[in-house]
Amino acid sequence: MNLPNKLTILRIILVPLFLVFISMKGIPYGKPIAIAIFIIASVTDTLDGYIARSRNQVTRFGKFMDPLADKLLVTAALISLVEFHIVPAWAAMIIIAREFAVTGLRTVAAAEGIVIAASAWGKAKTVTQIIAIIMGLINLNYNHVSLGLVKKFINYPHKFLNITTDIAMAAAVIITIISGLDYFLKNRGVMKSDK
Repeated sequence: MNLPNKLTILRIILVPLFLVFISMKGIPYGKPIAIAIFIIASVTDTLDGYIARSRNQVTRFGKFMDPLADKLLVTAALISLVEFHIVPAWAAMIIIAREFAVTGLRTVAAAEGIVIAASAWGKAKTVTQIIAIIMGLINLNYNHVSLGLVKKFINYPHKFLNITTDIAMAAAVIITIISGLDYFLKNRGVMKSDK
């Protein structure tokens, strides 16, 4: 098994680890560790693709498992943020539904021997989602820090985090919708063909 595929498997392994640290109570520094795990997993996403292309190590396993690992990571993070009331459920649902829809489109295309490559909008979608999730995780971490009386004097950073998280998530949702429409409009012939 080559290095890119090992990084993909590592990302999948990090998903349940992320969920343990973000959701289990009583773990010291659980939320900051969860943020670190998410960032590390996100970096492996960029790294495995770069290594696979630069070393000509693109495999069928990687083509299948890499997008799956990405979806598992993003879905786990979004559901966690919904549970903690950082992200509204409708925003998470739009992002998750788009992932299912594009995966379905790619599956139909693959059955016909057509490969749908990642578009510029698709890459922008990934970047904005990761930024929005990291902002949400930082916001969550701040909300769960026990600061006692000190928290009364640092309310402004809390408001700033709320606003920036909302803006980042709104941008992620908008670009997610645009990228989904882009995939379906550019590949509408796949859905029309009937054998």
